[in-house]
Amino acid sequence: MSSHHPRSLRHEYELYVEREIEDYKNSVPRSALLSLADEAMRRLGAGTQMGMTELLLAAEVDKLIARRLRLPMYDTWRKRRQRNATEMQRPEHWGLRGDTPLKAVIPSLSGSGSVLVTGARVEGSALYLAANGCAVTAVEPEREVVERMMEAARDAGLDEKVRGNVGELHTYLHGWTPTNPLTAVVCTPAAFAGLSAEERTRVIEVLKSVTTDGGMHLVETIVAGSSMMDEEELRQQYDGWTISIVPDKGASKTFVAKKAVA
Repeated sequence: MSSHHPRSLRHEYELYVEREIEDYKNSVPRSALLSLADEAMRRLGAGTQMGMTELLLAAEVDKLIARRLRLPMYDTWRKRRQRNATEMQRPEHWGLRGDTPLKAVIPSLSGSGSVLVTGARVEGSALYLAANGCAVTAVEPEREVVERMMEAARDAGLDEKVRGNVGELHTYLHGWTPTNPLTAVVCTPAAFAGLSAEERTRVIEVLKSVTTDGGMHLVETIVAGSSMMDEEELRQQYDGWTISIVPDKGASKTFVAKKAVA
């Protein structure tokens, strides 16, 4: 997983304005853009050198579009963004339960850390963790799901925190060496669908080996009697880790394993 240098809020604002303006340009006919260009030229007046006029004209058109869209100034956008950031840190914002076991991951990361998320509910889990400061790698076989997740991350200003990968977990891990050790792994039994017991063991061993001391693995929604992966199999896989079981809806539960600190 590559590390990212966080963008400044000012840069985030500039990207937001740029996206809104480009989306507007793509949504209107060419005649409307030509009309804007004429208005911009009238505002600029004559007598400017041609090369400079083209640059000024483009900038003036963008200003006209920003006014037409009533885009907020930086200070207004910043305050709104800060309010939204607090809301996005709530699991309910991403369609998760208020008492989601993912909350157990957040304190151990101290607002940062590398997390691998895969299996069912990958979108909500990945975006919730990213909103709480984690650098998230999401692995999902459906391209449409990954694209939707990345679009939501972009809209929320979290696209630098989330990296989406299309593919199966066991394929993704083949020959994979993360740049930073994982501080958490969040998955559901769906991530191991179609794998034999031996293949599941191999996948889990890889994930364990790249998890830092004190890191956590959560396998959400373990149903008693499940033929794909049950609690007893997981206990054997995580021998030597501190294990706890968090009740979920109905008969299901979440398996939580914490790696010992050497």
